[in-house]
Amino acid sequence: MLKLSDLLDRRRFLACTRSGLGAIALASLLERDGLLAGQPEPYDIAIDPAAPTAARRPPGRARAKQVLMIFCSGALSHIDTFDFKPELVKRHGQPMPDPAARVTFQGENGNIAQPLFRFRPRGECGKMLSDLLPALGELADDWCFIHSMTTKSNTHGPGENCMSTGFALDGFPSVGAWVTYALGTENQDLPAFVAIPDPRGVPQASINNWGAGFLPSVFQGTAFNADKPIRHLLPPRSLARGEDAAVRELIARLNDEHLRRFPEDSELLARINSYRLAARMQLSVTEAADLSRESRTVVREYGADCRDNPTKASFARNCLLARRLLERGVRFVQLFNGAYAMGEGVGNWDGHRKLEPQYRKHAAILDQPAAALLRDLKRRGMLQHTLVVFCTEFGRMPMFQKGASGRDHNPLGFTCMLMGGGVRSPMSFGATDELGYKAVQDTVTIHDFHATILHLLGIDHRKLSVYHNGVRRRLTDVHGDVIRQVIS
Repeated sequence: MLKLSDLLDRRRFLACTRSGLGAIALASLLERDGLLAGQPEPYDIAIDPAAPTAARRPPGRARAKQVLMIFCSGALSHIDTFDFKPELVKRHGQPMPDPAARVTFQGENGNIAQPLFRFRPRGECGKMLSDLLPALGELADDWCFIHSMTTKSNTHGPGENCMSTGFALDGFPSVGAWVTYALGTENQDLPAFVAIPDPRGVPQASINNWGAGFLPSVFQGTAFNADKPIRHLLPPRSLARGEDAAVRELIARLNDEHLRRFPEDSELLARINSYRLAARMQLSVTEAADLSRESRTVVREYGADCRDNPTKASFARNCLLARRLLERGVRFVQLFNGAYAMGEGVGNWDGHRKLEPQYRKHAAILDQPAAALLRDLKRRGMLQHTLVVFCTEFGRMPMFQKGASGRDHNPLGFTCMLMGGGVRSPMSFGATDELGYKAVQDTVTIHDFHATILHLLGIDHRKLSVYHNGVRRRLTDVHGDVIRQVIS
């Protein structure tokens, strides 16, 4: 047996180092080739360069074939919306019992603060939900609430990265990119993955939320919304139709020749296919984004005709756009509510200082349009194959910040929800403690959450991987367990 004193011998030290480096190299090679014991064999995703987003059959049993992710940027407070904690009312005004919890992200906190909005039973299941989001609360019987979410960061940019990519650092593929890499899309005239930013702007992590990372660039999300459609789709009026067709034919021949010379250049391939997709989108996107085709009844149901609240009307149009994209076969739609260009809490759910008035303003924008979108999907039978993910980057604390009437960041326990796509409902899974501070029952990590989303699409999160810079990468890193209790 090697002793620590043996390493003081120069020859023994060098011999051990040489053996150790060899073992590391061997393990790396075995991991790359999927030969390590107990490691599932990775999927072989066959990408056709001529049609990289062509629809691909899921490797496993798929309960859903599309995803709608509604992302509330700014960290929506779970204890003021979905996670009913009567103990907060009983202990209102008292200090947190755990001294370690009294200093958080922005510093010292004040005392426990009861929910700022009344909770009442909703739906036939009687789920206790707050008055802040009554229209979404009416759908209580369709929701699967996951009350024990945790995450790895308590700051917004890295927190959004975690929810969208599984990693706090920049540069990793988004969940939408992973899904479209694995499955492609059924409509080749529309993007496979669409990100719809809030009408007020983009989230703090911006394009990281829908980026492709080290996956081929063709799988990144295409960002546009109802008020800011994709630009430059139509040719100039001065260009005759025949001239336009001739130019496209010449460009196609030149691109094909260039691609034959550099077949491994994924950036070139992505650029060529983006131009070809743009040509097809000249008609398809214009039609999909034409909300004038919707009936007055539907427009009114979504709130897209609201004159008193232009931001609400704009978000409602985004919700209508999301439904139209999904029903046309877009694989992954990421719909954002909240933006950061306007400052802390002003245009997002980051309620540090004046949570109640800010939340009333944001709820008026989110509630009716989002609930109308979900009811519309259900009415059209689309929830049978569409998985709805309602999420935020983390939760908020059960006490007010010192000298303020708002709550600080809380990555230790918060709520996300699922609907449709093979999910059990009504259901409440997991729990935070009696104050909503920390997940204590059936704790769910971001990796577990992503593993479950992939599983519902027929994808094994352990097998969906890409070899990048000497490491086999996947959405769930080397972690994650499917939350099988929430699957019907």
